[in-house]
Amino acid sequence: MPRTSPLRQGNQQGSVSARRDSPAERTRHLLRLYRDDLCARYSPLTVVRYLAGVRTFLAWLDEHHLSLVSLRTEDVLAYQSALFALRQKNGRPLGLSTQHARVISVKNFSRFLYRRHFLLHDPAASVELPRRDKRLPRTILTRSEAQRILDAPAGKTPPDLRDHAALEALYATGIRVGELGSLTLYDVDTEERTLRVVLGKGRKDRYLPLTASAAAAIEAYLVKARAKLLCGRKSSLLFLANHGGKLLASTMGEIILRRAKEAKVKKHVTPHTFRHTVATHLLRGGADIRHIQVLLGHASLATTELYTRVVLSDLRQVIQRAHPRGR
Repeated sequence: MPRTSPLRQGNQQGSVSARRDSPAERTRHLLRLYRDDLCARYSPLTVVRYLAGVRTFLAWLDEHHLSLVSLRTEDVLAYQSALFALRQKNGRPLGLSTQHARVISVKNFSRFLYRRHFLLHDPAASVELPRRDKRLPRTILTRSEAQRILDAPAGKTPPDLRDHAALEALYATGIRVGELGSLTLYDVDTEERTLRVVLGKGRKDRYLPLTASAAAAIEAYLVKARAKLLCGRKSSLLFLANHGGKLLASTMGEIILRRAKEAKVKKHVTPHTFRHTVATHLLRGGADIRHIQVLLGHASLATTELYTRVVLSDLRQVIQRAHPRGR
């Protein structure tokens, strides 16, 4: 079997159809190139999401006997319509945010293929994204509920000290759970009470202040617990799982659920609940919305302004309850 030459890079790249190997091989090759391109520009979590969205789209193309080589705008629109009509196992349609994420994955992949000259035009360029509904956060903790969850890991075991420190860090900074799990020993300064998020969403670094209680909890964890959790391993990660590995988002989610139950908080609490709660508590306390935007790492102020609607809904309830003509 004759050897096929690799796809040319830069200005010498050829089209998808120029390769002589099988369609499956060509697709795998393009996905590898696309993954490398994503890794250079986005966080690991975003890379995973974009690749998952593209693989779902490629499976749909294969199911409908459509070729990536001859991809048309009509095909992308048909895929968008299929997402809208799709029903989950519970009979419900896909959420608009999920539809938005899947279409944007296709648009990003299509733009990559066009810019790298694997396609003669960008078939997804004119496809409009579904408009996402900007719903208010479903769950926001009261100050009392947040404090009870923070106090739930009251023991002195390494997992207790770790859980307390991680929860304090989440409540102090509102960082994403993926950012929390990626923190290293070099990203925290308990004396200066600062935390550095390296290559957060949008591949941007940001420096955040720690509350006194968060800095103290992290210091106690570092001094009394982290070495025991390492179990002889070597790692520069700040927060560790029970046997020295990375503290995954799913594990942190389980920890928060368990600690919320111990605190007798009836609400469904997730890592993102802390992010919503921090923003809302700061806004209620009089913080400037632009400062909250910097803290949360939002690229657009419009995203942060969602929390002003939460405060407005609180005000509406107060007026309905207390105003003479509120009802």
